[in-house]
Parts: sequence; structure tokens; C-alpha cells
Amino acid sequence: MTTPHINAQANEFAKTVLMPGDPLRAKYIAQNYLDDVKQVNTIRNMLGYTGRFNGNRVSVMGSGMGAPSICLYAHELYNEFGVENIIRVGSCGSLQEHVELNDIVFAMGATTDSNINRIRTSGYDFAAIADYDLLQQHVSKARQKELKFHVGSIFTTDLFYNSNPQTVKTMTRFGVLAAEMETAGLYCIAAEFGKKALTICTVSDHLLFSQQLSANERQTGFDSMLEIALLCLPEEK
Repeated sequence: MTTPHINAQANEFAKTVLMPGDPLRAKYIAQNYLDDVKQVNTIRNMLGYTGRFNGNRVSVMGSGMGAPSICLYAHELYNEFGVENIIRVGSCGSLQEHVELNDIVFAMGATTDSNINRIRTSGYDFAAIADYDLLQQHVSKARQKELKFHVGSIFTTDLFYNSNPQTVKTMTRFGVLAAEMETAGLYCIAAEFGKKALTICTVSDHLLFSQQLSANERQTGFDSMLEIALLCLPEEK
């Protein structure tokens, strides 16, 4: 079983897939966290792997940047490869003073400037929200680990370089925690096909204060986020 963008065979993906944006981060996760790893996708170097964490089967694959890219891969994973859960593990830029560098953000919902969901939903404004069970499980684990985290809405934007300063002001005024580029699209795809999705992000940049993590700090923070995602895996042998 292959698709135009994934060359895995039938049953090579686990029911749960962790999706960082960067395929090299998917490789890092597979090499540093998983046992019995097998590479299952190589098309366009969007690297994908399946292995085990604490005995539970799990896959990890890059999503690329932006809602169109993650929607493409999520559509094929959900519909052609039997995937039930996609956990986006990525970075985000803070939009609130109290959301600091290296904090973890759980995206309960996502607003967006993209038109991608309106196209899918006949022009309606779709409420892009996380699966509640996944959200509750991961938040509980973060609380148990005494990590600093926030739960709320995030902003999925099509523009990484946005020259309009009003965008940040508006999102901050409405309490949006952080900005990124994928979640609204992922949540819509999951809803359309009756699947589950959750975004967990580490704050790598602060858009109000022009701050950013160093390369070493990013790695440390991302490891905390990944640990939470892996510890909440459903059982799959």
C-alpha cells in the first residue's frame, strides 16, 4: 500500500503517529527514543519511522511546514494507513507575556488566517478543537511531571513572515497563547474522518519580546514535550 506521498506498506504505521514539522526531528526521535526502529517512509525525504517505546508501538514522521502540508499527510495516514491518533509535537511563538520560553502549550483549539478549513467546510467557520481524551491525558501527565504548561487557543497562520503588526496585537488581545502554522488544518482533517488529534508545542520564540531559545535550549525543551507525548501512548503491541 503506497500513496503519492508515503511509500510505506500495509500495517507499517502504528495507530499513533507523532508529527514534528522537521523530518530530521522525526529521525532524532526515532533514533533517541524508540526501540526496534524501522524506516517506513522516504518520499521527498519526509522521513517516517515505526518502533516501540516501553513496549508500545508508535510511529513518527515529519509533516512539513504549514497547514496544507500537514493536511496532506494526515489525510493519507488516517485514510490509507489505519492511523487513529496524530500528535503534533512542534514549536510555537508566544503571544502572551506569561507564556515564556521553553513552556509547553497544549492547543485546546486553533484560530487561523488560512482559508483551508473554509474550503473543506463549504465556507463555514469550523471550530478546530483537539480531541478531549488526548488533551486530558497529556495535560494530566504534564501536571504530574510538574512541568510549566498552558492550555488554550493558538493561532495557525499561513504567513511565517507577517508584516502586519496588528495580527499579533489582535491575537494577544483575545488571549491566544501562541502562534504556529499547522494545527487548525490538522484538527479539521481529524474531525472530518472521525479520528483524533492533539498539538503539543514548546515555546521557542516570544513574539512580544523578540526572544528565542538557543539551539541547546530548544533541544532540552523539546525533550520534555516528547517525553509527555510518549508516556501517554495508548497500548499497541
